[in-house]
Amino acid sequence: MTLDTYGLSALADGDPMLMPSLRHADSLAVPAIVLGEFRYGIRQSRRRAGCENWLEEALPAYRLLLVDETAGHYADVRSELKAQGRPIPSNDLGIAALAPQHALPLIRREGHFDSVPKLKRVNW
Repeated sequence: MTLDTYGLSALADGDPMLMPSLRHADSLAVPAIVLGEFRYGIRQSRRRAGCENWLEEALPAYRLLLVDETAGHYADVRSELKAQGRPIPSNDLGIAALAPQHALPLIRREGHFDSVPKLKRVNW
């Protein structure tokens, strides 16, 4: 299962609303884009040291989804959403391209992911 930025943040915070959805996951994946957004958020946080420590300890347990062969998937998703008249933010486009590229569902709270064709979604 792939985490979006809200999911990774909720996991770091131990959000009990997220936990039921994670029980069904064989493993968790973090897209490089999500990691970048999360690290940016940490730099703005008053709890920076604690969040950085959590990330350093937790990250090895997750599969990191790199943006390697994602360009074609990104272009496909962006084209399909443009044709629908339903664009989504660029970072979320990258996340929406990575999850199906790796045949993983996306656990998310953002409703705009609902517009992405071929993206398996898990609500929390």
